Amino acid sequence: MTRSLYDLDPGQLEALVAEAGEPPYRARQLVHWLDGRRQPDPRAMTNLPRSLRARLSERFAGAGLVLDQHQAGDDGWTHKFLFRLPGGDAVESVLMLYPPAGSSPDEDWEGGRPEGWGSGGLKVRPPGGWGSGGLKVRPPEGRGRATVCISSQAGCAMGCTFCATGQFGFTRHLSAGEIVEQVARVSTLLPELRPGPAAPDHLTNVVFMGMGEPFANQEATWGAAYRLHHGFGLSARAITISTVGLVPGIRRAAAEPLPVNLAVSIHAADDATRDRLVPVNRTWPIAELLDAVRDYVTATRRRVSFEYALMDGVNDDLEQAGRLGRLLAPLRVPGSGGHAAHVNLIPYNPTPGISFAPPSKAAVRRFRDTVAASGVPVSVRANRGVGIAAACGQLRTTAGRPGRRVLPLAEGPGADSGETR
Repeated sequence: MTRSLYDLDPGQLEALVAEAGEPPYRARQLVHWLDGRRQPDPRAMTNLPRSLRARLSERFAGAGLVLDQHQAGDDGWTHKFLFRLPGGDAVESVLMLYPPAGSSPDEDWEGGRPEGWGSGGLKVRPPGGWGSGGLKVRPPEGRGRATVCISSQAGCAMGCTFCATGQFGFTRHLSAGEIVEQVARVSTLLPELRPGPAAPDHLTNVVFMGMGEPFANQEATWGAAYRLHHGFGLSARAITISTVGLVPGIRRAAAEPLPVNLAVSIHAADDATRDRLVPVNRTWPIAELLDAVRDYVTATRRRVSFEYALMDGVNDDLEQAGRLGRLLAPLRVPGSGGHAAHVNLIPYNPTPGISFAPPSKAAVRRFRDTVAASGVPVSVRANRGVGIAAACGQLRTTAGRPGRRVLPLAEGPGADSGETR
């Protein structure tokens, strides 16, 4: 069964309209609605004949995503959506709205390096400046942003000990169409969700940072990324794929002709600590991970964001901070010589049933300043959606089927097919 209209390629759409006795140009109209208008509902495709709309609605009844729940947080600047999938599973997506630079003190960095910041990457707050809290990243210049954080799997098989999604377990991969449809459905909802005129009225960035490990579902992830680029018209710089460190996926990203942004969830600077937090490190330890990242930087000349969730008494000591800086400082962009790593510190978001806790603001500042002393650009994320469990590491839904606590195959034919051991 087709899981989403977005899983059909142009040839299949042509066959679909021909089967309905319609001329070929109807397929082009259908593509325009799906990609240009980002409209997944055939009933809303008003320039198609009523009979064709009814036929498509009946043919694809039970396919695609169904919005089951919507929650708003941060005074309407953050929204979380629960989508039900065919077969009984469910995933969550998050929309984060940002006003133009300078109008909010709480802007963070998502979806690539902001324009106009020069070759050195993001700037960290100097001690004593940019407000008394000490945890704000300098806001990007220019227009506001609307970033949608999308899921690539129902649940997650990586088993990261601090992550709600990882503790929920894994049920299945999403198809490329189901991944794309999240973007389409959020895009159609966005205009009515804006909290005010300062909020953007269209999506500007997509981040594969929701439920699941994108590189454990590579074919669907890349299929979705190319559809978002070629169909939806998003720049490769507006698309970010996050990974907990699946080295084959990073090496594939280096070889793909679509130079999307890469974010690596590192969370520790030594293998012993990372083994406990991120079990996949036992398959691809830090040295091997960084080798793959260097190859990615060499091939793409793109900077890489290293995500680091700070947990009190676990990975927030200054020894870890100094080690992290020393690990990443040698990573440079060929030619320019600029730093190829940006560290994005994330104070841990408390999650029911998980015993980790966030560090104090003073501890976060010390960690940040120690990393910055190595010369590596570093910022602290102003967490969004904490009140509605939509922040980093909090996505978890019990609306779908119970997940299986499994780890993917390290390599081989089962690694991308959902087979487990």
